[in-house]
Amino acid sequence: MSLLLFGVFGLLLISLFCPFSIVWGLVIFFSCFVLFFSLFLFGSEIFIYNSLFYVLGIDFVSISLIVLSCWLLPLTLLASQGHMAFYSINSQRIYCVLLILVLISLVITFSSLELSLFYISFEATLIPILLIISRWGSQYDRYQASIYFVFYTLFGSLPFLVSLLIINNFLGSLFFPICSYFFIFENFINNFSSLWWVFTFLIFVVKMPVYGFHLWLPKAHVEATVAGSMLLAAVLLKLGGYGLIRLLNLFNFVNINLNFFIVCFCLWGSLVTGIICFCQSDLKSLIAYSSVGHMSLVAGGVFFGLNSSINGSMILMISHGLVSSGLFCLANVLYERSGTRTLGLMRGYKCLMGLMAFWWLVSCAANLGLPPLPNLIGELIIISSFGFFDFSFIIISGGSVIVSAIYSLLIYQLTQSNKLINNFSNVLEVSSREHLLLFSHLIPLFLLIVNPNLLFICF
Repeated sequence: MSLLLFGVFGLLLISLFCPFSIVWGLVIFFSCFVLFFSLFLFGSEIFIYNSLFYVLGIDFVSISLIVLSCWLLPLTLLASQGHMAFYSINSQRIYCVLLILVLISLVITFSSLELSLFYISFEATLIPILLIISRWGSQYDRYQASIYFVFYTLFGSLPFLVSLLIINNFLGSLFFPICSYFFIFENFINNFSSLWWVFTFLIFVVKMPVYGFHLWLPKAHVEATVAGSMLLAAVLLKLGGYGLIRLLNLFNFVNINLNFFIVCFCLWGSLVTGIICFCQSDLKSLIAYSSVGHMSLVAGGVFFGLNSSINGSMILMISHGLVSSGLFCLANVLYERSGTRTLGLMRGYKCLMGLMAFWWLVSCAANLGLPPLPNLIGELIIISSFGFFDFSFIIISGGSVIVSAIYSLLIYQLTQSNKLINNFSNVLEVSSREHLLLFSHLIPLFLLIVNPNLLFICF
């Protein structure tokens, strides 16, 4: 764990002080080394509070998300090289620094053992992404998207900060094991638990986001750069799911009727969001709403509280992170060649870019949950867990999965089939860098088919 942290901070120094002529190559090269070090976390004996200085620690929940974060960094750098070439030297260097700062905040968040550090690093991810959207966004509406992003984040985080202050006043500590002990065994905290549950629920469902708290996400995705969209979809949305899983054991005694209501709300939101996808004309907006639908299903699985449903949510989070990031990369490839994200104008590209049609087919198939990809495994585990309680849950969640399959096929049909528009007949060939980028998104999915145990949580 310490080696990984030193590597990430070393990467930050390289991006700041190395000569500009080699900054992109060196940062990408050493980010691959950081990824290599993170993979060793899977091979170590991990316990839930195997900690570094009693502040940072890792377990099976955090390892998968840390590796996913490290995996995405070199991919975001590769994806950004094309459009960042038109900016100044200092602008490109700052851009690399911001991406690395996001990784540092994510690693600290996923390995934090104290609620105050968790909150600080959780909110620290906001600043680099906000700068990426507002400075390097594609249109003037990026400022409105930034305002939405900040407002929704503060709306969810301030109640959580108040609850942390009250807990610290009661217990004198925000260390995870101490909070777990007192919330389970002390009577005085029971009067406060339901209110704190609502406050905690709010910050994480805004970050995921669950339907009803999602308005910031489509705007942020549409206006963000390709790296910003990749990080938002692949990792930052998973902060909400991670927070729910991490703090779930604090709410064992909360009224079960409240959990039932929240699960119903999440599943209903997943179905409604899938239907909204059919109304989208912007490709990035469609993919963003698809993320809302999948993360609403993840939230329903976590709030349901069974070990199997949480395992399914974890699998779906990791696989969705890879697939959605790949879809945003594909959307960016078409946008750089056509200059538009309108689905009515992006069609017939398999006539010009045959191999790119293959990447679209595999990505859309993974998004709809084609067997035996891990997306389907996670969805089936979540849906089967609902059968222990109420069959209506299975009907609603199954309907949302069917709807997601339909709009995933619709994405492929609209972008690859039909007649090519004459104005877009002369387009650049897809580069080896872009093929490598898309291959790197999909190869982990096939590796997880071979060994899916890497994503199962041990409680």
